[in-house]
Amino acid sequence: MAIENLKIEARQKWVALYKQLGNISVTARRCGIARSTLQRWLKRQDEEKLVDRSHRPKRLGCQKFSIEQETLVLKIRNEFNYGKLRICSHLLRHHELKIATSTVARILKKHAIKPIRRYRKNNPPIRYAKLIPGERVQLDVCKIKAGLYQYTAIDDCTRLRVLNLYKRRSAANSIDFLDKLIEEFHYPVQRIQTDRGQEFFAVAFQERLMEYCIKFRPIKPRSPHLNGKVERSQQTDLQEFYRTVDLNDPDLNDKLAEWQFYYNYFRPHSSLNGKTPIEVASEHSAKAPFWDEIEKEYDPTKERIREQAYWRDKKMNKYGHQKKT
Repeated sequence: MAIENLKIEARQKWVALYKQLGNISVTARRCGIARSTLQRWLKRQDEEKLVDRSHRPKRLGCQKFSIEQETLVLKIRNEFNYGKLRICSHLLRHHELKIATSTVARILKKHAIKPIRRYRKNNPPIRYAKLIPGERVQLDVCKIKAGLYQYTAIDDCTRLRVLNLYKRRSAANSIDFLDKLIEEFHYPVQRIQTDRGQEFFAVAFQERLMEYCIKFRPIKPRSPHLNGKVERSQQTDLQEFYRTVDLNDPDLNDKLAEWQFYYNYFRPHSSLNGKTPIEVASEHSAKAPFWDEIEKEYDPTKERIREQAYWRDKKMNKYGHQKKT
């Protein structure tokens, strides 16, 4: 609005100067504008009060999408809560339908659907990944609402995930989810990486890891970027899954299992160059070791019960090295 007011004031000065001089050429030369510009605003001064006219075309082009395509775009948006880019990718991958992003945006705007606002950092992400499936699995817990927590495990290499819902964050639920992870995951797990939540530092949970010959590698405190893959995947769950379901639904865990299957087998990932996790897993499956190989390489003398307090855990680690020497 401030820019528009400045433009109007400038045009009023042009008109006032012309009324003083009475010559279009001299006035245009002094104002630094073209004669045609001055003549245009002299004609409009009484009609529109020197305000810009609308640039909207008088005749719009033909609608370049059918009713079926429009219905399909709206259905995908309602079911998956996708933005225009991901809607185009979904249409091309699952319906073999190629539609421009501008067309999808026009359909969403026609139905007054607001765009999804996702804030990104200016710096491009530095991507890294392990080369062997199961070499490192990131584990975390996300609070969905009061009395509802999602346990998430994601493979650092393939982005394959295992999900489950619990009413509490506890050591018993962590052990139960670990058993579920071992049962459902496609490859042997060598390391578990978590934050320093107390549900992961219970002695019973760490002993269960040792029974499975899995190394426990918690990250530093206040460093969620070190667990970035699982953190980002949980953000995707909140944006694309939980917005489309009823959190009080008794079958919510079953729907989460369906979402897990869709995420692993059908959802393309930008970090995987548009591939799905199962496609990347099939490419790296030959590198994955067997359980008996992991059990042979596992050295229980190098593992210990970790402390939740980082400074105490660091001291215990230093003390253990001094004792060995």
